[in-house]
Amino acid sequence: VKEALATAGVQGFTVSQIGGFGEQQGHAEVYRGARYNVDFLEHLRVEVVTSNEDSSVIAQSIVSAACTGTVGDGIVWILPLDSVIHIRDGKEDESAL
Repeated sequence: VKEALATAGVQGFTVSQIGGFGEQQGHAEVYRGARYNVDFLEHLRVEVVTSNEDSSVIAQSIVSAACTGTVGDGIVWILPLDSVIHIRDGKEDESAL
């Protein structure tokens, strides 16, 4: 995904380690003879802020790079962003990206 984003022209993005579940609904494990349920599975969340015009190309780049065809491949969410302010120099909106 990192290489696909670079190829699509993305200069920066954020990756967070998160926990949750979707269709997998967790699983059971045995540790030192004790059985326990893992309700939340570890996932990575990738966040990219871009212009409206580039969002479809970037989303398709992520889908193409991350697709394995199995449960757990993930979901791409495209959300509107009202405003962006670059703290260091005060640039706003498109110029801040």
